[in-house]
Amino acid sequence: MALPSPPPPAADSQEPVADVVCVGETMAVLSPPDARPLAEQPSLSMAIGGAESNVACGLAGLGHRAAWLSRLGDDPFARRILAELTARGVDVSAVETDPERPTGVYFKDPGPERTRTHYYRGGSAASRMGPELARKPALRRARIVHLSGVAAAVSDSCARLLEALLLGREGRATRGPLVSFDVNHRPALWRGGDADAARSLLALARAADIVFVGRDEAEELWGTGRPDDIAALLAPAPVVVVKDAEHGATSYADGVRTFVPSLPTKVVEPVGAGDAFAAGYLAGVLEDRDERSRLRLGHLAAAAALRTRDDVPVMPPRTETDLCLALDDDAWAATAPS
Repeated sequence: MALPSPPPPAADSQEPVADVVCVGETMAVLSPPDARPLAEQPSLSMAIGGAESNVACGLAGLGHRAAWLSRLGDDPFARRILAELTARGVDVSAVETDPERPTGVYFKDPGPERTRTHYYRGGSAASRMGPELARKPALRRARIVHLSGVAAAVSDSCARLLEALLLGREGRATRGPLVSFDVNHRPALWRGGDADAARSLLALARAADIVFVGRDEAEELWGTGRPDDIAALLAPAPVVVVKDAEHGATSYADGVRTFVPSLPTKVVEPVGAGDAFAAGYLAGVLEDRDERSRLRLGHLAAAAALRTRDDVPVMPPRTETDLCLALDDDAWAATAPS
């Protein structure tokens, strides 16, 4: 799939020019230092987390120009978010500050089977993002705009922003960036319930150029659990990537089905693995790699996320990823990331 050439920036522009602009809410994350439940913890550590900024960090870690676009409050949490994203190489110069609304916060609560999250994001600065943000020059100049279904569930105005960026396009043949969309279904966020989520996320996914969806979430949303059926359901999206946890990922692009198995990885925590996978795959798109290499880069990035409790992992060095991309299929399947 060929990428469009973005128009050159204006000579006097102060807007960021990035390979990928990721749009969505990022929050402060308060986490226990160990695996005990939140209620038993005497202290917490602070980090940052957000599906779209996680992707931006992953892309920057893989050597690409990434920007994050959102709104933050005028508070210490916002300053922490901006400082950390900047330190990770993400351009935050187009982020808006709202002096009247807070930055969102969420807490991680470890459990024996999975980590639960408790969100405090109602009325946040980012929840007031709206379709006017779609007019930002940074979005027109990017090669790829990356979005997530999380944003569609945050507020009605955020949903209208995603509709403007996806449904509002005159057609995929028009000059402009590709639009990537990760379904990222978060049931607790959807005020209208499962039926509203299923309807809205299906419409947004079908309008994207590249769609990422988990096999399990597709089955939960639409009752469709086979990758081939999921790809057919999401048509006419030109590229559909179906992730199936530890089993692997299947892409459907240009009429070709490509499957790459996941790497054997010891899982510390699964949070952030899907975002890392998207970052790796999109890096392969930017580098004009074939589908097999794009999926492999996604798996390598996801494995880095699975091995840490942090939402934003350190990406593997490109010397390591290049060696893994050159392996034959048997050697790839036997590779365990360090």
